[in-house]
Amino acid sequence: MRHSLATPRAPAYHAAMSSPLGRLADRFGLTRPELRAWALYDWANSAFFTVVVTAIFPLYFHAIADGEIGKTAATSRFTIATTLALTVTAVVAPLLGAFADSRPVKKRLLGGFLLLGAGATAAMALIGPGDITFALLLFVIGNVGVSASFVFYDALLPHVARPDELDRVSTAGYALGYVGGGLLLAIDLALLFLLPDRVLATRLCFLSVAVWWVVFALPLFRHVPEPRVAPPDGARPRGAFRQLAATLRELRRYPEALLFLVAFLLYNDGIGTIIRLSATYGLELGLSTGALVGAILLVQVVGIPSTFLFGRVADRVGARPAIVGALGIYAAITLLAWRMTDAWQFYVVALLVGLVQGGTQALSRSLFAKMIPRARSTEFFALFAVFEKFAGILGPALFAVTLAITGSSRSAILGVLVFFIAGGLLLSRVDLAAGRRRADEANEAALTA
Repeated sequence: MRHSLATPRAPAYHAAMSSPLGRLADRFGLTRPELRAWALYDWANSAFFTVVVTAIFPLYFHAIADGEIGKTAATSRFTIATTLALTVTAVVAPLLGAFADSRPVKKRLLGGFLLLGAGATAAMALIGPGDITFALLLFVIGNVGVSASFVFYDALLPHVARPDELDRVSTAGYALGYVGGGLLLAIDLALLFLLPDRVLATRLCFLSVAVWWVVFALPLFRHVPEPRVAPPDGARPRGAFRQLAATLRELRRYPEALLFLVAFLLYNDGIGTIIRLSATYGLELGLSTGALVGAILLVQVVGIPSTFLFGRVADRVGARPAIVGALGIYAAITLLAWRMTDAWQFYVVALLVGLVQGGTQALSRSLFAKMIPRARSTEFFALFAVFEKFAGILGPALFAVTLAITGSSRSAILGVLVFFIAGGLLLSRVDLAAGRRRADEANEAALTA
């Protein structure tokens, strides 16, 4: 008997579905409570990426660090801290994934790293002038918390969504992330402009992210069930390290998923570099704080309908053609950024990024979910996280090396172009039909075991 992901619909749920908000959620594929609760976590944690990673923290860090150690040294330390945070996550993610697929603890581990990241974010309110090391330490811990929580969040996707729902649910999650992140950024911008004490306003921004992240994550813990764990057998080793080794061996049985991960590693390196270093790059070019924050907010606003649109496009033409088209736009973005000198050009780049950023990442997540066995989703998504984080390591590391050699990051921009081209070419060689067939066979075998 085929496993059903549907759940009984209570009267309260029927009432919610009859409301305009319920009909809107239904239209975008979030037709069940667990789907909405799962997607809402994107709304919750995107506040960290938008406010802390992209907008407020880089600007605040440069404000407290440039006068102490100089702009170039501050940029170098920021990129090193980013690299360190992603490296830590890349190392621990596969061990956590192997552990989580052997025990029913996915939601508990997600909650633990959520609290770690939110706690570090709240502690950023204590950062004062000259607290350079303290600020970077909290930034690293916050990044580890949010990135590790995503291992378990992504792993829940194939358990809450049916195969035909994956693209739409994944893109809906990213779109909600844009809404949530953009809304809180707008609120925080109002604080920065309305409060005369800019330092106090910035500290309130950090606290708002921590509260937002925790509060809007609560529905996931209430409505998304903990996936069942397959009973242990002689073929499943005990211990996280042994199971990690088994997962790596298991991945060789899914060569299409492995090839996709390599392609994702390449093109996501460019995406991650643009996300994490856009504000720092803009500051180095001499753009004003207002121009930078306004451009980041533009990305959020444009990203909402664009990400939903990507889900519809994927339904019509397939996820891979949609991703390849987006990578072509990213190549154009890279060339524009390389030649950029004025604020209006930064807004053009932000507009184009908003068009493709969420859709590319959401469809990558759902495409991978179609090519892996559902029973070992956390292990495989832990490897997905490893490739994603190492992609984020290469770009910032490239910037750090370039800064050390040339004193400018402009020449590193063209290096990002190579990642988009190579990743797109490799993605075109993935046999998606064979990948889905292998995953379906594994899922059927698990149901009959």
